[in-house]
Amino acid sequence: MRYGQGYLVAGLACALMVPVLASADPIEERYTLTLFHTNDLHGRTDAYPQLVSTLDKARERHGDGLLLDAGDIFSGTLYFTEFHGQDAVEFMNLMGYDAFVPGNHEFDLGDPEEGHQALAAFFEAAEFPIVAANMDFSASPEFEALLGDSLAESPAGGMIHDGIVVEHQGERIGIFGLNTEDTPNISSPGSVSFSDYRETAEAMVERFEAEGIDKIIALTHLGYDTDPSVGNDLLLAQHVEGIDIIIGGHSHTRLDPPTLVTENHRGETMAPTVIGQAGEYGEYLGVMEVIFDGDGMVVDVSGELLSVADSEADPQAAEMLEPYTAAIETLRDEAIGVALEQTLANPRHGDGDEQSVRANETALGNLIADGQLVAARRVASDTVMALQNGGGIREPLTEGDVTVGDLIAVQPFGNRLTLLEVSGAELIDTFEIALADAPGENGGFLHVSAGTRLTYDSREAPGERVMTLEVEVDGSLDAVAPDQTYTIATNHFTAAGGDSHDVLGAAYDDGRGTIVGTTDWEMLRDWLLELDEVAYAPQGRIVDLAVQGSDEGDG
Repeated sequence: MRYGQGYLVAGLACALMVPVLASADPIEERYTLTLFHTNDLHGRTDAYPQLVSTLDKARERHGDGLLLDAGDIFSGTLYFTEFHGQDAVEFMNLMGYDAFVPGNHEFDLGDPEEGHQALAAFFEAAEFPIVAANMDFSASPEFEALLGDSLAESPAGGMIHDGIVVEHQGERIGIFGLNTEDTPNISSPGSVSFSDYRETAEAMVERFEAEGIDKIIALTHLGYDTDPSVGNDLLLAQHVEGIDIIIGGHSHTRLDPPTLVTENHRGETMAPTVIGQAGEYGEYLGVMEVIFDGDGMVVDVSGELLSVADSEADPQAAEMLEPYTAAIETLRDEAIGVALEQTLANPRHGDGDEQSVRANETALGNLIADGQLVAARRVASDTVMALQNGGGIREPLTEGDVTVGDLIAVQPFGNRLTLLEVSGAELIDTFEIALADAPGENGGFLHVSAGTRLTYDSREAPGERVMTLEVEVDGSLDAVAPDQTYTIATNHFTAAGGDSHDVLGAAYDDGRGTIVGTTDWEMLRDWLLELDEVAYAPQGRIVDLAVQGSDEGDG
């Protein structure tokens, strides 16, 4: 860290729009770096026409600057389901991005046999460089031709680098990329590996400074203030000396104006680090102006988030969008031949509901798990249960005719059915992981198919919450025997250890897992078509004794 004298002690959440250092340097020696930034678009390709106009207006007002994206272009809409990011990269090229860091969702389409073909195609089409300092793509052959110099002075579009050096108004700017180390738990990176974000950042700062570069940007997909066990932007700023600016994503945080961190993790005054993040879904364009003195110190920062909704669509971008929208509307509107008499909800605590798909049994969770069990038993008749992670259920199924678009919105990740051979002890441990945050939300909360009954007590310590776990055998419920082997079914993401399901992941890595089926939404479609009536409700498959006891006491 380049320490100076006279910095205001502003702590971790000081957002300044005034000078932060009383510098004796002449004004003419100061340098202003302008940044425009986005993050977490998640397949919202239809946001680009207005985003393009917003960027044009920002450039007219602020002049030339660097345009950066902090990851998660992939996953979340029918645009992505149909085009796998090839639509988004066309608009990103139009806008002229200077750097992109992959987020965790860029790895959602990872396939154990095919690898990351969609992501490799996205990179190949990009006219901007990829910065990925703590990501190692070298074990994935589909990226072999895209591996560039570790530190690139003249970065080429589509090439993967640890860091790059770009020139802006005669100044050399260093940019490196970091993605959350939690990606193997929440996505499907396969043979792409991730290293410690802080150690990587320290090494990159040292390399840039050895090249005489004193203006350094970390382009991150860590989250602003997310789980400290896997790292976040605030911790990065506090612990790693020499980073001037962090442009982040992952937590979908609106930082308006930017945050200025002026104290390190020991509470000591430090040279400022500016942090920016622009919300989600292309709703905002981040704009930041950072002023450096002659020694490369940040002495002033201003910034804001520009609402994209305030801009008219750019005509060229709107014309580019038309064929993509026409294609997904055709897919979206294709009816499967089933009508629901009532909506199957997908509640979340943050929406004011006491129930949550990530904490409680739901009708929709039961429906999905049952469809997976039926599909699994066509392949392996001895399958005893199917499991669906709550984090993989994204939208409700609404009343009326069900379309393909509805199903893909519910399960947008295209996960394939996987069978696992596990012991009863491993199965119990798996549910302990699923219930670790109960009664709070956890994306790894597991919905179960018919014929399974789980009782637990959220008042007990994590790891000791499962009271009983029973499965149906020959028409009766029997307790799961720890030393017996069971065949279970789930989506490949969960089977491979996603959402911290390390026990299942270890079984999969041990050769006890087999991908056998079609994608998740197709199984849901097939099961709906088999049903004479879609009459689903919570059935007491998963019971929290703490809640049950409370209800009885209130009665």
